[in-house]
Amino acid sequence: MEPRLTDPFNRAIEYVRLSVTDRCDLRCTYCLPEGFRNFGEPEHWLTFDEIERVIRAFTELGVRRVRLTGGEPLTRRHLPELAARLGALPQLEDLSLSTNAVRLKKFAPALRQAGVRRVNVSLDSLRPERFAAITGGGKLDKVLAGLAAAKANGLQPVKINMVVMKDVNDDEIEDMVRYCIEQDFTLRLIETMPMGDTGRSASGHYLSLELVRQRLAEKFELLPAVMPGGGPARYVRVAGTELRIGFITPISQHFCATCNRVRLAADGVLYLCLGQDDKVELRPLLRQGADDAELKQALRAAIAHKPERHEFREQPQKIIRFMSQTGG
Repeated sequence: MEPRLTDPFNRAIEYVRLSVTDRCDLRCTYCLPEGFRNFGEPEHWLTFDEIERVIRAFTELGVRRVRLTGGEPLTRRHLPELAARLGALPQLEDLSLSTNAVRLKKFAPALRQAGVRRVNVSLDSLRPERFAAITGGGKLDKVLAGLAAAKANGLQPVKINMVVMKDVNDDEIEDMVRYCIEQDFTLRLIETMPMGDTGRSASGHYLSLELVRQRLAEKFELLPAVMPGGGPARYVRVAGTELRIGFITPISQHFCATCNRVRLAADGVLYLCLGQDDKVELRPLLRQGADDAELKQALRAAIAHKPERHEFREQPQKIIRFMSQTGG
């Protein structure tokens, strides 16, 4: 058995966030600039064969969780086929999906059959007009239909990801809590991050989730809780219910000390930190005929350069790429 991937700060890498496309069918204000069209070319994306090969190498080095992301992953043609190929890898224990759910009604049955077990859905508002404003014209009813399909097909837990924005949607947090209680969903609240110009613009609406937690504690009894998964959320449970609320706080309380993940972009760039520029390009290696031993060596060499932490507070102008280019 090969030694598992461990970075210079003794963090075991067991989680890969796999972006299959940088394209999205929504235009969320904190993610993509209005009118943005400078997406990568599909011929530059890794093929399904190349993706499977990289993820297989990762699993043989100790990675146990993979999350399919984008952009919007369901815009990538034949995604359930890729999910089935990854789900069949013998050492992969958890295959999940992050989506805006616009297309989830159509794909939920095939994804479940392919081996996807759970989904995270971006949902920043339950008000149709506000949802459309945040997402650049998105239709809330399509997302709600996708959520219903996920539930009906046994994709669970369903986790709702709500980016909390001051003076934009922070007046809906309690409504979202009640909605998730009714639907038996998990709620994850996320602080805005200064990723690209759009993210920095949205950071003007930054709201510390510690303040949100204090506000929720005045209306609900919050008990300590945990949930399985490889992500960074810190959870509480609403007393008298099964609702877990996760707080993802990259700015107010960063979780870098326990970071166990890397991001593989659609074009084969391996990003070692969401908030740093450290990266390794795997596509040239794959297309120049590297064998499996050379691929694994490249992965080990990359992890050896994983930085200790991001610098969103100290250098908010540092990252110019958008979230959709990195993998959500």
